[in-house]
Amino acid sequence: MRIAVTGGAGFIGSHVVDALLALGHTVAVVDDLSSGQRENLPGQVLLYEQDICHPGLGEFFRAQGTQVVIHHAAQISVAQSVKNPLHDAQVNVLGSLNVAQACAQAGVGKLIFASTGGALYGEAAERGSTESDPTRPISPYGASKRAFEGYLPFYAAQHHLRYTVLRYANVYGPRQDPHGEAGVVAIFAQRLLHSQPCTLYARERPGDGGCVRDYVYVSDVARANVAVLEKGDGETYNIGSSQPVTTARVYALVAAAAGSKAQPIQAGPRPGDLQRSRLDCSKAARELGWQPQVGLEQGIAQTVEYFRQRG
Repeated sequence: MRIAVTGGAGFIGSHVVDALLALGHTVAVVDDLSSGQRENLPGQVLLYEQDICHPGLGEFFRAQGTQVVIHHAAQISVAQSVKNPLHDAQVNVLGSLNVAQACAQAGVGKLIFASTGGALYGEAAERGSTESDPTRPISPYGASKRAFEGYLPFYAAQHHLRYTVLRYANVYGPRQDPHGEAGVVAIFAQRLLHSQPCTLYARERPGDGGCVRDYVYVSDVARANVAVLEKGDGETYNIGSSQPVTTARVYALVAAAAGSKAQPIQAGPRPGDLQRSRLDCSKAARELGWQPQVGLEQGIAQTVEYFRQRG
């Protein structure tokens, strides 16, 4: 297939590009490099260095003969969305609508949308959130992702644009940005390897182990994108591990892999953070044959090694 990946020079997007190339697909990338990096992409991949709000996006898709668009470009920080909801909506709602319009204009057959699991459902039940559960985002980031999901049936009905929504848990792995506010595994790894202090934000009060999250390794996420190239039309799938993990547990695993005995700074909860997020991913297993293959300890060890090699 001829596939375009928005945000393809970024953390998750570049791993999706690698997975597609490994299967023989022709891949082009749309990325303004505001957070992505050209070095994340193999040399043979065409990079259209442009914002997803650019009016020329449809012409680019048409010129490439694009059959599928995998949409990962986004404002990804919950904390930043709380600080600047207007910017979050500009990128995640209006930018995504421009991508869908471009798909319709260029006659693209399918749009795969990288949405969010944790930030969309709100506080998770013990069993984990299912795709049929009500969505109750408590951050602008979650609200913007939900908003664009709501437009997709319109594009399917009016423009015959098939779509699949993938709602990710907390994705981690090599190439994640360790300098932002999203991506606690990367942040801990980078800081501990350089003997810098780490902050552990509480769930309710300092010292309680921090928020509970569902972590999924980036190569497993890339496999999920491949799985829906020709499946899952009109469907939504949770993509995670279904395992609840505290931030304190993540810190302990990263510290062990980094060979550090440093203790984190205990801080209060952050605005917009969920206390508990966990996804039920049985639908993806049942309908796509997809399950995570990389366990948390193995994935964290591989991530820490990546940052160690980077220096």
